[in-house]
Amino acid sequence: MSNLTTHYMGLKLKNPIVPSASPLSRSLDNIKKMAEAGAAAITLYSLFEEQIDREALLTDYILEDQKNRYAEMTDFFPEPEFFRRDEVAYLDLIRDAKRAVDIPVIASLNGYSEGGWTRYARLFEEAGADAIELNVYYIPTSHRLTGSQVEALYFNVLRNVKEQVSIPVAMKLSPFFSSIPHIATVLSRSGADGLVLFNRFYQPDLDIEALTPRRSLVLSTSAEIQVPLRWIGILYGQVQASLALTSGIHTAEDVIKAVMAGADIANVCSVLLQEGIGSLTALVDGVDQWLERHEYATLDEIKGILSHKESPNPAAFERANYVQLIGMEDR
Repeated sequence: MSNLTTHYMGLKLKNPIVPSASPLSRSLDNIKKMAEAGAAAITLYSLFEEQIDREALLTDYILEDQKNRYAEMTDFFPEPEFFRRDEVAYLDLIRDAKRAVDIPVIASLNGYSEGGWTRYARLFEEAGADAIELNVYYIPTSHRLTGSQVEALYFNVLRNVKEQVSIPVAMKLSPFFSSIPHIATVLSRSGADGLVLFNRFYQPDLDIEALTPRRSLVLSTSAEIQVPLRWIGILYGQVQASLALTSGIHTAEDVIKAVMAGADIANVCSVLLQEGIGSLTALVDGVDQWLERHEYATLDEIKGILSHKESPNPAAFERANYVQLIGMEDR
């Protein structure tokens, strides 16, 4: 058997395959099953900023309104923290998962502002999380908002969280920045221990009969690996932060591609939702078998060998592939 060990944000992992944040990890039973199936670490489902703020804001409003009306009710209503059941359940899940499995547990925060929600990172650490993934899911809609202002949001969120914790912190990025190497480099220099490429936005559809937007969930395919594969390949060797490839990992060959481009880990989600948690075992075995067939003793031997930095054809990461394909179509 080949040595599949890899390192991600300073964490030693037995292989590069890590389930990403998804509803699967809401269940402790599923977390145990993923660990037993071969997951090297698990990223828990995301705690959303809206979950934290919604109940706090609503409850504060109600309590203040009632207290102003009836002074005798001051001691009747509990403090707002009593209502924050989502956060309590999440912290309990971290503790339970740490007791139940012997692999790293990565907590996930999903937000869009620089608000106080980032203080929950400290609670994650206190609950036992081995690392935190920050998923800044922000869609700018105003023409007044500049690209540099959007980037500043990411920098400020990272800074706020790093001030709260000592455990590793990863930033999950969007593919829509004008200069991905720039924001990746600044985040890495600002303390990001890992960069996760890329956030897969679930785009709304339009209901033309009801005349309203509607939710749409389309799971990924292996074809979607190409965008993060390119940028992982370009960033490898340019940034100090660990690199995680997410979106489009469905087969052992996809995992091999991710590592050859320079990724430390490959995040999986859609394949688990489609084929079940047991597919993790097939992925781990498939990577091991591929390495043995090609006479590689360790995963490190293939790390980054097809990155922009190491590739015998680095132009393929730039315009060459586009020019050649379009040129062939014109002939």
